[in-house]
Amino acid sequence: MSAAATSTKFDIQHLAQAMRHSSALDAVPLNLSEAHWVTLANYMQPVALQQGQVLIEQGVKDRTVYFVESGTLTVHYEDSKERVRIAVVGAGSLLGEGAFFSHLPRSATVNAGSDCRIWCMTPLRFRELGVRHPPIALEVAIAMSAVLARRMYNKPKRVAVT
Repeated sequence: MSAAATSTKFDIQHLAQAMRHSSALDAVPLNLSEAHWVTLANYMQPVALQQGQVLIEQGVKDRTVYFVESGTLTVHYEDSKERVRIAVVGAGSLLGEGAFFSHLPRSATVNAGSDCRIWCMTPLRFRELGVRHPPIALEVAIAMSAVLARRMYNKPKRVAVT
């Protein structure tokens, strides 16, 4: 990831609100209490991206998952026939769940289509969350799995599985 953490004030409740209000097919169905959101924030890193910045590069072996608070990101990859396919992911959704669960290299490249505010969580931080707060980690894993399943059932959104 080429973006750096920002000094801009982030509030995990803005991410929670984005998820609650998103009507997108791939919205993250994560309904936690306010206290649980605050706990979850301790295991995530907020990041601000400027339009055009690369978040994920196709082929890279990284398992970080990204939750989108605001903005849009474009997902594209070249298949065996060198065709580029694109999906757009917006606020209330996530990116990186494919590699997070599969342990495989990234299947696509993701760029910020606009200025974005995202929250990232590494597998190590997720494991720590699971040890210290199992019910929250379980809810996060189920929500990420739901997004993965919805994208796999919807052919145009499959490219968004990164």
